[in-house]
Amino acid sequence: MQLIDCPWCGPREEVEFHHGGPAHVAYPADPAALTDEQWAHFVFFRDNPKGPVAERWNHTAGCRRWFNAVRDTVTYRFLAVYPAGAPRPELPGART
Repeated sequence: MQLIDCPWCGPREEVEFHHGGPAHVAYPADPAALTDEQWAHFVFFRDNPKGPVAERWNHTAGCRRWFNAVRDTVTYRFLAVYPAGAPRPELPGART
């Protein structure tokens, strides 16, 4: 079992958390102007890169707060965790 370091509660078992998709995704400036195809692409299509990626996580079985993490998709290792709204830490090779 892997431990995930919640910014508010500290290290907890991974079963207490839920993945919330990529972090730092810019919302469209005028969503009403998007076609159905453009909106579907924004909502459902995401890159699936190999290596460090910034993601959103929720501590569902603890404080229930959202936070961001940089996780390596190859090793599943968490490289950094930080509160939602905080800038992404600079890590070599990290992607959004």
